[in-house]
Amino acid sequence: MKKFIKEFCIRGLMFAWGGPFITAIVWFSIHAAGKLETLTVTEVVLGIITTTVLAFIAAGISVIHQTENVPKAFAALIQAAVLYVDYLGFYLLNGWIPLEKVWIFTVIFVAVFAIIWGIIYLSVKAKVDKMNRALHK
Repeated sequence: MKKFIKEFCIRGLMFAWGGPFITAIVWFSIHAAGKLETLTVTEVVLGIITTTVLAFIAAGISVIHQTENVPKAFAALIQAAVLYVDYLGFYLLNGWIPLEKVWIFTVIFVAVFAIIWGIIYLSVKAKVDKMNRALHK
């Protein structure tokens, strides 16, 4: 457990810098949609801090796949749940999505998560198959 927490923190700190970058993208998108004209100091501070924490958690949770006693499918479900709560919680806290649109966020999140992990799975499977064929020659 100590190794898990250490690795979680290392990965989180490596990617936490992305928080302000994420904030800038979100604010630009909201502004481009005509929903944002100005920000208060409180909104700026909250946005930067929460997205830094969001990026820290999102990067850190990837360590779950290196835990040997957790099946890969279960690790993916844990990662999905943590990411979902992480993103949704901070998006709602910052007011970036209204409560009545959570279902849209959920559908998009599930679809994108499944696509990304499908691509990763197929890529790894192809590499393993190629290595197995090379071993049998």
